[in-house]
Amino acid sequence: MNRKYIKLIGVVMLITSLTACKKWVQNDPHDRYQVTDLDYLQSESDYRTMAISVYSPLQWLNQVTVIGDIASDNSVAGGESASDVLPLQQIDDFTLTPVNSTLTDLFQVAYEGVNRANYIIQYKDKNKAGQTVDFNGKDALYGEMYFLRAYYYFTLVKMWGDVPLFTDGRYDNNNARATKRAPKAEVYAQVEADLKAAIAVLPTTQAQQGRITKYAAQALLGKVYLYENKFTEADGVLEPVIASGAFSLVADYASIYLASGENGPESVFEIQYTNGSPYYNWGGATRGQGNYAVQQNGIRGISGSGAMPYAAGWSTNLPTKDLANAYSAGDQRKDITAFNIEDYKAAHPDYGISYQVAPYKNTGLYNGKYLPRKGETSGQVELNYLNNFRVLRYSEVLLMAAEAINRSGGDDAKARGYVNLVRRRAFKDNNHDITVSGTALKEAIWDERRRELAMDGDRFFDLVRTGQAASKLSGFVTGKHEVFPIPIEMINVTGIPQNPGY
Repeated sequence: MNRKYIKLIGVVMLITSLTACKKWVQNDPHDRYQVTDLDYLQSESDYRTMAISVYSPLQWLNQVTVIGDIASDNSVAGGESASDVLPLQQIDDFTLTPVNSTLTDLFQVAYEGVNRANYIIQYKDKNKAGQTVDFNGKDALYGEMYFLRAYYYFTLVKMWGDVPLFTDGRYDNNNARATKRAPKAEVYAQVEADLKAAIAVLPTTQAQQGRITKYAAQALLGKVYLYENKFTEADGVLEPVIASGAFSLVADYASIYLASGENGPESVFEIQYTNGSPYYNWGGATRGQGNYAVQQNGIRGISGSGAMPYAAGWSTNLPTKDLANAYSAGDQRKDITAFNIEDYKAAHPDYGISYQVAPYKNTGLYNGKYLPRKGETSGQVELNYLNNFRVLRYSEVLLMAAEAINRSGGDDAKARGYVNLVRRRAFKDNNHDITVSGTALKEAIWDERRRELAMDGDRFFDLVRTGQAASKLSGFVTGKHEVFPIPIEMINVTGIPQNPGY
């Protein structure tokens, strides 16, 4: 009997020891007060907080706006020397290689945005713990997430063409070698699907400035359709934005780009920046809360007395003489778009303005829309300017609708009417209305887009999508420069093929 008891005790001790061992090797982060992904999305607050994180990479993409003009005939890289802002010099001169830190950063940032959107979208119905969290406005919140994913993929496809496409889960090094480039038609199809999903649930207005609305999604979808040459579809989605009466053209064009003009009656979608706290990170210059591109545009060493409003910058992204010459006399857009510092100095002798001439590729012109201004930054002044990027304005909706109507064989009189609304604001009269039709109207619309949207980051992509790039841009090689090189880091990790010519 004693032997039996001894055996029984031995078995109990073995089971106990195995159980204890199992508990010991299980890694429960909660024992160390760590938060895991099982703890995410437990409440409405969690969902809304995570949604804000999906917006963040929008700010980090600000060099897309800069590149959109530097790669075109609108501006030059400028800067201190040929080796200053070298990634932008290479883009300007079409001497691009797969080793370009600015393009690498943008590629990574866009996929960071995709990753963040994918993560929250995959847990729309149930969180990772299998729980359902419902709250008022959840569907509309997810409309914002669909828009953002579409925006990140639209950025990728217009810059790099065929790109990796995934909507389930997050990309990481564990699945790198399984990565494939999807044909751009598939990427555009996903962008369309996301925007349609967003339109179906988004409200027409938002209480918080900068949040995505139904109109923003419709306008972006219209733009995407133009890039795909789907003109009837573009007109169909842009017309409701115009018919809504929710937007109007601001009388004073230059005022749109003042701090007081942010999120105004012409704003369809803006990327929000702020200077509310002195955060900065020179290791990730675009990762702060402020708009780094503003410092880039500034006039070197400018100073002056009294009400002289401008602060000094780095003299990059300099408008070209060709852009300035694209404006007719009396066009109020010229002075703010291709800001002539000498003309401004002569008009304000009481300011006592002094400045340094831009050392490299000087044109005498500056991007007045996004010049740094006194009192509009904080902390590390170069990185914390508060200027929003005006991504989609009502004037562009009008011009996109005009192009869609004309190129789909629609009513040219209606298309001209939309263009002339924009021109009447520019000239403050109707003496400069256009009267042409057909191909001449199409080209007039393209020219109007240049003047209206110059230095807003659209010109290069417009030239590519309309087939004008080779005839307008010195050094542009057809079959190569329509897209940028895939960053070498991505190719090394995934093995995906490079774009032709690089």
